Amino acid sequence: MNDVLEDKAALSRLLQGYSAEVTTPDRKSLDAAAEMMPPGSRVYIAAIPKDPPDRQIEVAGHVRELGLEPVPHLVARNVKSLAAFEDHLARLKEVSNLDRALVLGGDRDDSDGEFTSALDLIQTGLFEKYGIDKIGVGCYPEGHPRIPDAALKKAMLDKLAEAEKQGLQIIFVSQLCFDAQTIVRFVRGLREEGIKARFRVGVAGPAKPATLIKYALICGVGPSLRAMKERQEMTKNLLMGETPEKLLTEIAHEQMKDPSLDIWGVHFFTFAALKKTIEWAEEHTIKE
Repeated sequence: MNDVLEDKAALSRLLQGYSAEVTTPDRKSLDAAAEMMPPGSRVYIAAIPKDPPDRQIEVAGHVRELGLEPVPHLVARNVKSLAAFEDHLARLKEVSNLDRALVLGGDRDDSDGEFTSALDLIQTGLFEKYGIDKIGVGCYPEGHPRIPDAALKKAMLDKLAEAEKQGLQIIFVSQLCFDAQTIVRFVRGLREEGIKARFRVGVAGPAKPATLIKYALICGVGPSLRAMKERQEMTKNLLMGETPEKLLTEIAHEQMKDPSLDIWGVHFFTFAALKKTIEWAEEHTIKE
């Protein structure tokens, strides 16, 4: 019984201040989120390539009106020009007074304009101009299927250096991974290299197995999926619709054993199931 209580307490501590991503926002799901999430909780707003920029601006304003913190995804390869990027930032700031964004290169081969990486957007200096001083960037505990590890490492260091030069705070948000020890090893490696930037564990919220596998493969986490398929018990759990409880509890215990990991909470990829994800997170967060 003590072990069960300890697990629940460890998981609850890790979940404090969790954030969630909305991919197909609608007012009904956002309103439900606002009823369940603590005021000021962060809601990341995905940038869907086919959606007009006005859509993200509208959602950011609504998230702010609900008392939540909007964190828009700004994707370099979706940006048509420097002028368009500045206009988008200015309008986001006007409607939501945001102070942070998740800045990504974009998982596509082509680009709508001159920008191809998160670093390109950071180097514009526009985040500092518009008072956006917290920049989330993606990281890959299992590596990237199309980018060599050395190139990923260089890109990470370049972004950290540029952010420091501009007085911006970098926050790492990890890509999907289904193996706790892989995530822990990645974070430990950062700390051993003297990288102190905040780190949020990116995990899948409760989702249908087919949806989970589909997005996991798109995001390039094939290695941990293959490991699951080689382990019969985990495969069974996955096919039944596994929640992130086991994964996050293991990470929470590692954080307790080694506080120097300094893992700064959890970010949920919700796969169009925002309400279901928040219900799960709130159920496992002990209210103080």
